[in-house]
Amino acid sequence: MALISTEVKPFTATAFRNGEFAEVSDKDLRGTWSVVFFYPADFTFVCPTELGDLADHYEELKSLGVEVYSVSTDTHFVHKAWHEASDTIGKIRYFMVGDPSAAITDGVFDVLRPGQGLADRATFVIDPDGIIQLIEITPEGVGRSAAALARKLNAAQYARPHPNEVCPAQRDAC
Repeated sequence: MALISTEVKPFTATAFRNGEFAEVSDKDLRGTWSVVFFYPADFTFVCPTELGDLADHYEELKSLGVEVYSVSTDTHFVHKAWHEASDTIGKIRYFMVGDPSAAITDGVFDVLRPGQGLADRATFVIDPDGIIQLIEITPEGVGRSAAALARKLNAAQYARPHPNEVCPAQRDAC
């Protein structure tokens, strides 16, 4: 996968957010930092722990100038049903993007599991110019941490305007 430092390809999709359906596209990933957070499927075991953790850190991410888009190959209708059925998922205020055709999962971000129709656990951090700055992919049974993501976002936001400097590990701010 050679997507680091490349521009996000065009896409459009329907998302569920705050009780409504909304159209989203690659154009929404411009002008602000974005996190595109892929997960295998709604109504599963590890996914709600990750998405709930992300919801708990959403205001912190917003304060960093970041918008969040969770994506699975479920439809936006399934996202709505899950949002209504689960207290954990019910607290989500970020976009829950439906990708039943896998056009985004496979065609744009290349994280579709072959033969399964499900996304890998993958996180993409995209800068305001639509350039992928960070990719993290974990195995099926390993959930991701929103606090660790916030730290990486901070580092990416520092490194972008300071190309000759670095942000070492274990630094909360650079």
